[in-house]
Amino acid sequence: MKLFYSSAVKWFAGIVLLLSCMFSAAEGVSAENRPNVIIVLTDDQGYGDVGFHNNPKIRTPHLDQLARKSIELTRFYCSPVCAPTRASLLTGRNYYRTGVIHTSRGGAKMQGDEVTLAELLQLAGYQTGIFGKWHLGDNYPMRPQDQGFAETLIHKSGGIGQSPDQPNSYFHPKLWKNGDAFESTGYCTDVFFDEALKFMDRQQQAEKPFFVYLATNAPHTPLEIAESYWKPYQQQGLDETTARVYGMLTNLDENMGKLLSHLDRSGLAESTLVIFLGDNGPQQKRYTAGLRGRKSWIYEGGIRVPCLAYWPGHFREGEKIDQIAAHIDLLPTLLTLTNTPRPEALKLDGVDLSPLLTGSQQKLPERSLFFQVHRGLMPQRYQNFAVVTERFKLAGYPGTFGNENLMLQAVPVLELYDLSNDPGEQENVLHAHPETVKDLLSQYEAWFSEMKAARNFEPGLIVIDQMKEHPSVLCRYQDGTFQRGVSEGWMVKIVRAGLYQIKIKRQTEKPGKLFVNWQGRTVHEYLAAEESTAEFELKAGTGLLDICFQAEGEDRIYPGDNSTRGDVVLTQMK
Repeated sequence: MKLFYSSAVKWFAGIVLLLSCMFSAAEGVSAENRPNVIIVLTDDQGYGDVGFHNNPKIRTPHLDQLARKSIELTRFYCSPVCAPTRASLLTGRNYYRTGVIHTSRGGAKMQGDEVTLAELLQLAGYQTGIFGKWHLGDNYPMRPQDQGFAETLIHKSGGIGQSPDQPNSYFHPKLWKNGDAFESTGYCTDVFFDEALKFMDRQQQAEKPFFVYLATNAPHTPLEIAESYWKPYQQQGLDETTARVYGMLTNLDENMGKLLSHLDRSGLAESTLVIFLGDNGPQQKRYTAGLRGRKSWIYEGGIRVPCLAYWPGHFREGEKIDQIAAHIDLLPTLLTLTNTPRPEALKLDGVDLSPLLTGSQQKLPERSLFFQVHRGLMPQRYQNFAVVTERFKLAGYPGTFGNENLMLQAVPVLELYDLSNDPGEQENVLHAHPETVKDLLSQYEAWFSEMKAARNFEPGLIVIDQMKEHPSVLCRYQDGTFQRGVSEGWMVKIVRAGLYQIKIKRQTEKPGKLFVNWQGRTVHEYLAAEESTAEFELKAGTGLLDICFQAEGEDRIYPGDNSTRGDVVLTQMK
């Protein structure tokens, strides 16, 4: 029997947690057993992009100091690209279960009925805020405000300057605050940290525990940073690309110093648990501390990231834990450390790391971690996958992330590495360990079948409900349903039938027709050269909503690039 995580699960979770909090309040909950939680998640900062991993060029003094005071999980893994990591981190589940497939073109929409860490902590009495990058869907019911965050300050899509927020810049970026457009002042990373600190101050004054998800878009491209940050690195002989990345990370490091100092000055340090980590390997070629590969690869350089756990007076300073751990483990770990009950109906893939962090246990039972990601909305068995154990890694078709139409061989292309002796993955020992290969391949095949059975790889559904989101902005590049590189429309549910105004971002100033194909019926309205809107009667229902503008005398254009061409604003009139 398949178990789907519907709104009923969220309702059940809410009842359980509310009752738990009532009992906790009666018993007297202290800050010690309900710590504040801060997760700092950076974007494209690889394992080697910190000083404490012996990078000879980068300057990260505050992170280096944090590492000396923290527990470091030295073998911490994330997915090889960002949206899958974020889905797994926030749900404790393998991202294929959540509706997320990859990073764009309809693949980064988490199902609205997923239960997030923010929702669980919010129901347990925490004040929740996100500052930075969400990247799990920009429409109801997938937005952060729909998924447990009471305060939101985010950019849309996968990054600042990507559609639908174009044009935009890392300097004074246009953001979205609690659902409304927000013109910020300053550099993006500074803005996110400053707003997070203000949020923390308000919760401290109200004597309420808080959860801050501080997910920067730095050092993701575009590599925009003040010259004063990157020029010194270029003067050391680094190329401009690397210099800019390191400059962005130096700015990030300064903000981490500001955050940690603020915790000390405000007296919050001992009642606040801080997790710092990256979301995947580096996008560009640079120092990786000897690890092979980078972003999108399932070699160690693509999926192994820095991870620090800091809680003064509770975690041991400077300890290194070399047991494998991953993004899926943070939710169950934080539920334990915050004394937040986990609903029994909620299936998690991660394990609770708190016994390792508190020192009550030296080793957890051995297990396997699974990773896979590639372009296209229908994952292919064996493509760009890895199974990681304490000793071995089995890799399948490595380096094929961008190949949407990979011709798989009857016998899959496999590699095996003994990570205990070869963390740089230089020697393929496939033929020396046939039984290990057989076992790990069997595990992978069972895992892939289970992932497919969960939701059949169906991305989250955009719900057109003007009571929840008004208007609905449909971004073609980020959220459209793509086949063979072009958008065919959007998978939506229209809650209420009625008259809708449709405004389209046109590709041309010529006159033509605005077409709407919905529920098996195609209609159109003529638009003059200066017009971009028309009104249509739309039925309630679920399916593919295809909207396009076709210029007079020309064939239809199927835009597939990262631009706003073909984006639609949908407003219910009555």
